Amino acid sequence: MVYRILADALVLLHLAFILFVLFGGFLVLWRRWVLWFHLAAAAWGAIIEFTGWICPLTPWEQALRIEASQVGYGGGFIEHYLEALIYPADLTPRIQMSFGLIVVFLNIGIYAYIGLRRRRLQFRS
Repeated sequence: MVYRILADALVLLHLAFILFVLFGGFLVLWRRWVLWFHLAAAAWGAIIEFTGWICPLTPWEQALRIEASQVGYGGGFIEHYLEALIYPADLTPRIQMSFGLIVVFLNIGIYAYIGLRRRRLQFRS
C-alpha cells in the first residue's frame, strides 16, 4: 500500500513539474527569483521532448508500482485521469517534438509578456 501511495504521489509531482515547465513563467510575475528555477525546468522539459529521453521520474514511478505488485497503470483516479495526460499512449517522435516546441514557444510568449509588462510599468513611473 505504501509503494502505491508513493507512486501516486510521484505522478502528481510529475504533473506539477510539467505544469511548472509550461506555465511557471507566470510565477515570475509574483516572485522574480522563480525565474532561474523555471528557466532550468523549461530547458529540461524541452530537452526531454526534443531528444526522446525519458524523465527520471518515470522509471522511478514504475519501480514503485512493481514494488506495490501492480501491473500497468490500471486502477484509481490518478492512474486513469493523470497518467494518460503525462504518458500519451500513441507518443511518436513527431508528437514529442511538437511538445518540445510547445514548451519553447509558450515560454517565449510568457517571457515576452513579462518583458512588455515590465517596460510598461517602467514607462509609467
